[in-house]
Amino acid sequence: MAVGRDLVQAQSARFAALDPLLPPAADPPEGQVLTAALPDGRRVAGVVVRQHYGRTALASLWSAEETWELTPLLGGSGGTGMSALLSAWRQWLDRVADPGGDSACVVTWPSRDAEATRALLDHGLVPLSAVAVRRAVPGPDLPPPATVTVRRAAPADLDTVLRLAMAELEYSALVGPTVVRPNAVSLKRAALRERLVSGGLVWLAEQDGIAVGLAECALTSSEPGSWTSGRLPLGRWGYVNCLSVLPAARGTGVGQQLMALVHHELSRLGVVGTYLYYNPPNPLSSVFWLRQGYRPLWTVWEVRPAGALR
Repeated sequence: MAVGRDLVQAQSARFAALDPLLPPAADPPEGQVLTAALPDGRRVAGVVVRQHYGRTALASLWSAEETWELTPLLGGSGGTGMSALLSAWRQWLDRVADPGGDSACVVTWPSRDAEATRALLDHGLVPLSAVAVRRAVPGPDLPPPATVTVRRAAPADLDTVLRLAMAELEYSALVGPTVVRPNAVSLKRAALRERLVSGGLVWLAEQDGIAVGLAECALTSSEPGSWTSGRLPLGRWGYVNCLSVLPAARGTGVGQQLMALVHHELSRLGVVGTYLYYNPPNPLSSVFWLRQGYRPLWTVWEVRPAGALR
């Protein structure tokens, strides 16, 4: 509708003023349209999409079983518009939904929008995840002094890779949206087996022949019309899906050495940068990734269960 197009255009202008790395606001997905009126007569809108993840879905390991995700269309209204839209969302949920305990309301919004942050906090959402980016730098990354041997993982390393991936999953469940489901090991094993068999970008860090660190990565392209283009500038990007260091080896430089190699290898593959998700409440990753040159671009706000939205 016309108001939606006007809001998208105004929102793109606000995004550009907030953060030069933000792409223009994308058209909203298909879903339930919400609107709200502001005191000055303007209107804002949003689209709610409901997702249900069964226990056999890999996404169930980092998501509530049932989610309602809101894509706001605030134009240039900032925090006032966000607050009004969240109030309309709360009223809509009261009318049409009875969220269970394993549910969440989710909003992904630019990390530098402090006005919207205030509104999101006031309505009970918390910043559980952030999309962080690191632009590729000219020339090779200088590796720190080596204390580990880093090599590509092979299919025969599946059990080792799984053990390290589960260590990261279990820690993340303490400080973010991750859920250790009863079938988490089998879900991770199947996904990692496929990644290793297909020659995926997976590295192991070893000390005296014992694996103490894991970096599981991938390549993705942000192209016009793609989902990624709504989150990242156009180009080929490296994605860091998982970095895991066993507890006894944390703080010894293993993660830094792994990522120095990863950045070097991804740079050779022609990426414009790398991105990843980390948990702001995580006392380890929230410090580590900033030191590796990453900074938040988008923040994923959640409230669990969904009925706790204010």
